[in-house]
Amino acid sequence: MAKRATAAKKKTPAKKKTPAKKKTSAKKKAAAKPVRTAIKGALAGAVAVVTKRLPGGTDAIALLEADHRRLEDLLKRGEETTERAVKGRKALLKILAQELTAHEMIEEKILYPALKAHPEGLDIALEGFQEHHFADLIMKELHAVSKSAEEWGAKFKVLKENIEHHIKEEEGPMFRTARGVFSREGLLVMAAKMRKMKPNR
Repeated sequence: MAKRATAAKKKTPAKKKTPAKKKTSAKKKAAAKPVRTAIKGALAGAVAVVTKRLPGGTDAIALLEADHRRLEDLLKRGEETTERAVKGRKALLKILAQELTAHEMIEEKILYPALKAHPEGLDIALEGFQEHHFADLIMKELHAVSKSAEEWGAKFKVLKENIEHHIKEEEGPMFRTARGVFSREGLLVMAAKMRKMKPNR
């Protein structure tokens, strides 16, 4: 009986190896591309911190980050206002609307289309367009609400949180991706275009 079992085992053909390794290797390479872009972007960001102090100017990312700091300051000032500060709220909202519109325009006309041309930047650029649209809707509503209404403060807080989230997304994944796919020279060229589009303060 033992001999029969051994004989049966010998007759069973061995399993054929499939070329799955090639498919797995291609999948790994595709999955690793965004990681490589992020690492390259992080390194380029570190280099940019050092080189922006050198002659040659500020690149597009540094220019947008400066805009972000300005927007954050305006948002903080707006959040600190009260219902009695009607004139202050009106003036601040006017300045914020101008700054936000100019900032969105340079991103939507220069940075986002350039990012969309790269597979790694497509989704985040499309998300950026949508976040701008949402902020614009809230701004429109803020203009319509009485500056002395309690509702104004609540709506302003929603705008502030939305823009802060947007800034965090941009200064994290989006700017890392941008630094990963664009050269330093490319970012300097973008910055020059952005400066031409921005109204003088």
